[in-house]
Amino acid sequence: MNKRVMVIVPALNEEKAVGEVVRATKAILPGVPVLVIDDHSTDGTAIAAANAGAQVLKLPVHLGLGGCVQSGYKLAFEMGFDFVIRVDGDGQHDPADIPRILEALESTGAEVVIGSRFIESGQKHTSLARSLGIVFFRLLLRPILGRTIYDPTSGFVGVNRRALEVFAASFPLTYPEIEALVVLQRKRFRFHEIPCVMLPRKSGKSSITPLKSLRYMLHVLLGVFVNILKIDPGAKPK
Repeated sequence: MNKRVMVIVPALNEEKAVGEVVRATKAILPGVPVLVIDDHSTDGTAIAAANAGAQVLKLPVHLGLGGCVQSGYKLAFEMGFDFVIRVDGDGQHDPADIPRILEALESTGAEVVIGSRFIESGQKHTSLARSLGIVFFRLLLRPILGRTIYDPTSGFVGVNRRALEVFAASFPLTYPEIEALVVLQRKRFRFHEIPCVMLPRKSGKSSITPLKSLRYMLHVLLGVFVNILKIDPGAKPK
């Protein structure tokens, strides 16, 4: 097994899409293990993933996105992988962009590389409610991170072993993408963002509504400030 890179795919009820995600990923990165973390799906997600050639971690209970992703990070860290690329199971991320994320991790030395749909790309495939939320979080994070992250809610993310160690030990459970950036910033980790293509969903539809977007923003805002106020004895001095 290649211990250098692992691709993890958190998935909940993605039976119709996850198989194609796995096959496309393995075609781009032959020999690289693909781990699908099945968040206690009620459909055939695990079977479809296994039939496509993925390793499958079936969670005994539903943990939500944060717990699902952390399970993958923890396993990858314990198995000794140097880099982990997270790809969503709904088919919106193009596996052809994975080598570019990996190359950016290596060439920039950044702990985290984010695949962004808002840099040099007209293929955004996102709702108005989500777009407004992204703009809100972009403005919120700018003074905290000291730079603009154009796609702060992106689930297309690569991490190196230093970030993997942090996420294996502790990962935001409810609103992971935004809060994870704040956690890593407090440790003085580096971020890099590259343009990536966002494809239409392969199946299903987004559950995000304007009301849910508002509730999401309020909860994340609280979570961000809680993380800012935490004392981190392991953080590097400025």
